[in-house]
Amino acid sequence: MSAGEIFWDVIPYVTLAILVVGVWWRYRYDKFGWTTRSSQLYENRLLRIASPLFHFGILVVILGHVIGLVIPESWTEAIGVSEHMYHWGATVPGIIAGVATLVGVGLLIYRRRTTGPVFTATTVNDKLMYVVLVAALAAGLATTVIGAAAGNSAANYRETVSPWFRSIWILQPRGDLMVQAPLQFHIHVVIALVLFSIWPFTRLVHAFSAPIAYLFRPYIVYRSRDAAGRQELVGSQPHRRGW
Repeated sequence: MSAGEIFWDVIPYVTLAILVVGVWWRYRYDKFGWTTRSSQLYENRLLRIASPLFHFGILVVILGHVIGLVIPESWTEAIGVSEHMYHWGATVPGIIAGVATLVGVGLLIYRRRTTGPVFTATTVNDKLMYVVLVAALAAGLATTVIGAAAGNSAANYRETVSPWFRSIWILQPRGDLMVQAPLQFHIHVVIALVLFSIWPFTRLVHAFSAPIAYLFRPYIVYRSRDAAGRQELVGSQPHRRGW
């Protein structure tokens, strides 16, 4: 077994361990830090453009990765989707989503750098996170563009990267498959592993919070103290809170 195979067999589990333990530690000992530390109060014009671009773009990027890595090639062929159809169906939305996400995060970084209070609140962890995040997005977009330029016959990642990814989850790692993948996939995956390793220790940890309770919480009603006092004096019943 070569050093490359050992690397691709072992490092994913190291990354998963850091991610799981890091998220647990962060939630156990830093609940109050489990936030994006919103800076909307300081600047809103750029944020209204950059935030949707980044968040909606990254959702499409994640969805594309899930489809490409989890769904075997034999499944899409069984329902009549040829490799050519799959290639272009994944490439065009992938490039659009990748560009939108990069533009969004670029605007967010520009806003953070040029808005005084936001820049002051930027930590070293934030800066490291942005560097690795942009590198992962740029590497992924470059990989997609290279694949589009080379055509669907060149380096089909669903024969190397995807089976390797699935083998990790069934505890039968196939590092030999990843070794066969082109260099651009190695670079992209390594940067992604670094990103997931630092994820629990940055503001990105808020992605693990599902705001389900937000849909069912009571309304937040703002009223003056004088109005509340008058209501108590006349003995009127308070309005029902919630939906």
